[in-house]
Amino acid sequence: MAQLRQEVDPSEVGLDAKALDRLDQHLAHHVDEGRVPGFLVAVARGGRVAHLTMLGRRDVAAGLPVEHDTLWRIYSMTKPVTSVAALMLVEEGRLSLDDPVARHLPVFADPQVYVSGSGDDVRTRPARGPILIRHLLTHTAGLTFAFYRSHPVDALYRAAGLESSVVPGTDLARTVDVYASLPLQFEPGTQWNYSVASNVLGRVIEVVSGQSLDVFFAERILGPLGMSDAGFQVTDEQAPRLAELYGETDSGGIEPVPGLPLRGGRPRLLSGSGGMVASAHDMHRFMELLRRRGELDGVRLLNPETVDLMTRNHLPGNADLRSFGSRPAHDEPNNDGVGFGLGVSVVIDPERTQVPSTLGAYGWSGAATTTFWVDPVHDLTVQFMTQVRPKTSLRIVPDLKRLVHEAITG
Repeated sequence: MAQLRQEVDPSEVGLDAKALDRLDQHLAHHVDEGRVPGFLVAVARGGRVAHLTMLGRRDVAAGLPVEHDTLWRIYSMTKPVTSVAALMLVEEGRLSLDDPVARHLPVFADPQVYVSGSGDDVRTRPARGPILIRHLLTHTAGLTFAFYRSHPVDALYRAAGLESSVVPGTDLARTVDVYASLPLQFEPGTQWNYSVASNVLGRVIEVVSGQSLDVFFAERILGPLGMSDAGFQVTDEQAPRLAELYGETDSGGIEPVPGLPLRGGRPRLLSGSGGMVASAHDMHRFMELLRRRGELDGVRLLNPETVDLMTRNHLPGNADLRSFGSRPAHDEPNNDGVGFGLGVSVVIDPERTQVPSTLGAYGWSGAATTTFWVDPVHDLTVQFMTQVRPKTSLRIVPDLKRLVHEAITG
């Protein structure tokens, strides 16, 4: 069992130790005030971990501390892993970014686009073009999430049992069939809308590879990279290390809430959108794969040009998430200056972002307030792990980005 460890003093790699102490103190306030049970934060430069702090509890009631080998539900940070899997198949010639999704999943052969109405009175029309694989990777397919509550199509998702993004009690194939039976919110390729697209992509990977998603990930990505604790389930041996999941209460505190069914054997539904668990060491290995443009310790999963393609903005006209995002769900100031690649957000205009950023920095976050990013300009990788599903913005991630940026001295 590998564990993440600090490898170098911050000053040796151009980081200010005092600024990093301020970062720790800021995060500690969230623990002290009961808004976060515990956390792990790691900052690495040039691939070497220069700052690693663990504080608080992975399980408050049991009094168990956050440790190097704590396991975390990474939720939507699964999506970049799914993107890497799809791009591996593209490099092998078994999949193309311009393949119609229907070539691999025939249930998408006749996509219908929302026109007007709601509920049983929704009117649709045939889409002008097919959903492409690249639309899934860039969240421009016209798919959505049930939780937005901002459009008649997301209401149809709720009516179809997709409140939690998947149909309870089914597998990935059946859930994707339900997605295909519902109208698209908009014409493919015309807007950005964060959505269930990565689950559809996960099903494409299964069909094209002939392997279940967990087996493909384990054999082609997690095993080769030495991500020994990462996967879709937690074994009996791993279970004591899994952090408890908490939700934010109306008063701003936290309380335990149900999490992904990771224990008790292989889950029936393997979510390419958000089904994985991982340790900090696992995430460091994955970030290093991206930072090193597809290779790690002699293992190459992607060509450098493919990682470059993955981590640059693919929104038309170099648009950002706010200008190209579906409204009102994505008309938010924190989407200014941020574009989207193939499964990751990408900073395209640092002067317009809400927090200090670097051109080309990319990454993604998870529903339990986990996040990671890679900064190619400063050769920096950062991850933050906790397990809180907030009702409101905790502002942890923006503050984290600001404080890490302040620590860079050269």
